[in-house]
Amino acid sequence: MLPTTSEGSSYPEALANEQALHRVVVDIAAALQPGDLVTLSGDLGAGKTTFARALIRYLAGDPAIAVPSPTFTLMQTYELQQFPVVHADLYRLDGPGELAELGFDDLPKGAVVLLEWPDRAAGFLPPDRLDIAFTLAPQLGPEHRNVRVTGYGTLAARVERLSVVRRFLDSSSFANAARQRIQGDASTRSYERLRLGNRYAILMNSPRKPDGPPVRNGKPYSAIAHLAEDVTPFVAMANGLRQLGFSAPQIYEADLEQGLLLIEDLGAELVVDGDPPAPIEDRYEAAVDVLMSLHSHQLSNVLPVSPKVEYRLPKYDLDALLIEAELLLDWYLPQMGAAVSDATRAVYVALWREALQAVIDTYPTWVLRDFHSPNLLWLPARQDIAQVGLLDFQDAVVGPAAYDLASLLQDARVDVPEEMEVMLLGRYARTRRDIDQNFDPATFIRAYATLAAQRTSKILGIFARLDRRDGKPQYLRHIPRVWAYLQRSLAHPSMTSIKTWYAAHVPAPRA
Repeated sequence: MLPTTSEGSSYPEALANEQALHRVVVDIAAALQPGDLVTLSGDLGAGKTTFARALIRYLAGDPAIAVPSPTFTLMQTYELQQFPVVHADLYRLDGPGELAELGFDDLPKGAVVLLEWPDRAAGFLPPDRLDIAFTLAPQLGPEHRNVRVTGYGTLAARVERLSVVRRFLDSSSFANAARQRIQGDASTRSYERLRLGNRYAILMNSPRKPDGPPVRNGKPYSAIAHLAEDVTPFVAMANGLRQLGFSAPQIYEADLEQGLLLIEDLGAELVVDGDPPAPIEDRYEAAVDVLMSLHSHQLSNVLPVSPKVEYRLPKYDLDALLIEAELLLDWYLPQMGAAVSDATRAVYVALWREALQAVIDTYPTWVLRDFHSPNLLWLPARQDIAQVGLLDFQDAVVGPAAYDLASLLQDARVDVPEEMEVMLLGRYARTRRDIDQNFDPATFIRAYATLAAQRTSKILGIFARLDRRDGKPQYLRHIPRVWAYLQRSLAHPSMTSIKTWYAAHVPAPRA
């Protein structure tokens, strides 16, 4: 662990040459987020501007971009694809009183600020910042620099993680790889694409999740809902899926304790296209075929991870399904200004308990749980079921086969037309019946409607929570689509009682 004090968390780096400088640049670039402040400390000639120039060029993806020193202009802005970067130099300021004249109140939204000579702003720096301090080391050579990277406030934990990732990469075959951040999901995981010559990999950075507060029977939500707390389930499922011929990523290197994986890069071609994205029908058909193939196997719920480690998939039990459905009450209703009494909640839970009990044990199989467009990649060079690349299955459970089909055909981020949903649902049911004479399409469709309604209820709660608790309002734009999917599922005759409850207590989203 790094030292953590009131001064923050820090670690040293020795920059003996340009390659060492580039490595620190790559590390810092991978850790930056919109709105970050990076202060660059050190004497004249210590390397602050050289570092800032290298960082800006790396973020721009252009080693030739002009990055003049801002000593005389005081501030220079770069509109980069990932986020704007402002490079400022306070050397010529006489004191903090002149800061307002630089225009710090008018910075581009989400800009990352690289600030040289931060001592000129002593007493005015925010508590959350990243500092990179440079010192000369002439005894080690004219080009040698010593660097100390320190995270203050909320950035302390990020600096700790940055050091852990660097140690993992240094021990891997991708130590000197170029790194490019990949758009992540709503979780705390992050991903980077690594390139070293003609070799590619994905760095999956998934620190172990601390348990949240107990919410029921002394257990946190994650334990009740069977959410993965580390990367062990991902490794187990990836290996299990690959053994069956599915295109889950190969695990190249792993540190299970630290939650770091180097995995196969399956590319970036999706099963959707356009803006806004829309389903590509033949690729969705292929995704349905993947589920049919998976559901035709006799699957074990115990999977090997390493020679002495096994992982047991939890069952998607009634407690897990119910606490997910209750997210609608806990987050979506407050978002809509609606309240629910204890008595009303009790009726809601009783209705869902009855509906879910009727389907919970139908066709138990591996449920990947987030089988939808963001986690499906198209691999045209492969054949049959291997054409669909699979991601984000660490929360897999053993449960009803209909769940993943509902996840695909009622995709919260993509408009799946109702006629396409019906067509693909029919494709699945007909093929399953041809394979298994005991398969009952009517029972399956009832399970599909029930689980689709449970899932959309959960997602309405999750998207409201992402806004209210996590400050991520961008997910609210999906709520009208999810609401429309919910209405489709509630139209099934088996859902009449729940539909009546929703009509009385759950407001539709605002237009």
